[in-house]
Amino acid sequence: MEVPMADIRAQHKAIKSDIDAALKEVMENCRFILGENVKLLESQIAKLSGAKYGVGVASGTDALLLALRALGIGPGDEVITTAFTFVATTEVIALLGATPVFADIDPETFTLDPASIESKITPKTKAIVPVHLYGQTADVKAIGDIAKRHGLKIVWDGAQAIAAETFGEPIGAYGDISTLSFFPTKNLGGAGDGGMILTNDEEILNKLHYLRFHGSAGSYSYKYVGYCSRLDEIQAAIIRAKLPYLAAWTDARRSNAAIYNSMLEGLPITLPVEKPFNKHVYHQFTIRCPERDKLKEFLATRGVSTGIYYPAPLHLEEAYRNLGYKPGDLPETERTCNEVLSLPIFQGLTREQVEHVAESIKAFFG
Repeated sequence: MEVPMADIRAQHKAIKSDIDAALKEVMENCRFILGENVKLLESQIAKLSGAKYGVGVASGTDALLLALRALGIGPGDEVITTAFTFVATTEVIALLGATPVFADIDPETFTLDPASIESKITPKTKAIVPVHLYGQTADVKAIGDIAKRHGLKIVWDGAQAIAAETFGEPIGAYGDISTLSFFPTKNLGGAGDGGMILTNDEEILNKLHYLRFHGSAGSYSYKYVGYCSRLDEIQAAIIRAKLPYLAAWTDARRSNAAIYNSMLEGLPITLPVEKPFNKHVYHQFTIRCPERDKLKEFLATRGVSTGIYYPAPLHLEEAYRNLGYKPGDLPETERTCNEVLSLPIFQGLTREQVEHVAESIKAFFG
């Protein structure tokens, strides 16, 4: 039995008529930049996420970049974040001339450890960028309290966590800014790149509108040095066509996770921990296994695709060698990179496929 990590083709085929109708309307209207679909999607995603405002941009990476820029982050500033994440979280800090400062993670949730954050704060620290990793939110209350005590801004990286909740609220209800990604393999993905910034602050909203459009309000007058980062109307239309299905897709991911948790209990692996105050949306179902590489190879022989997110911690990557980190500086992060393995979890899996994955892992352990 073949079990892929994702099947975008099948997802699109299932709702082909909705996507075709959305694309047809855009092509007939010929309004391709910041049209009605972008405006409607901004409103819909903001409402879903518990935020007042949404600003569509060209990618999830740009969402982080413009969010930090809107908060005034620049040269000489330090921004605390995690080394256990996709590189976009870190590179945007460096691209703005600021210094990424890496804190360690909570080994249960894979998200930033609040105690580690506090130990990294200096007079140069201006912001924190926690990641809601794999579909589970970081500790918003503890991190929020730290930021408040030290006068720091927060940008929550929610690229993997659309529709996730914590303490009964969606992710957009917390902090200064949250960001989303609509990369095709995300829980709600487009047919290319796309992202969104969520905020409850009207002043930040207005600045973001300038920044994404070359620093202009749409005329030949420029208030800021800006960017060309507008969510494409075609992408917005496709995402809007998918949006009504998101709740059912999320339920399916959570159902698949429940099957894994039930069938894999008691094996010499560590299963994902869903904190009682969180609603995990399982962008990834990530286990920990000391024999990770052997397990991955074994599963491949049984037709099971798996992923390693992430195989190396960013603080030890060549691109960030100038920051002076060395092995052992972030022990939980480094240990996690050697043990994590993500199993297929997407909503299109059949129960038989999920059970095949679980039975295959049982077979590995005899």
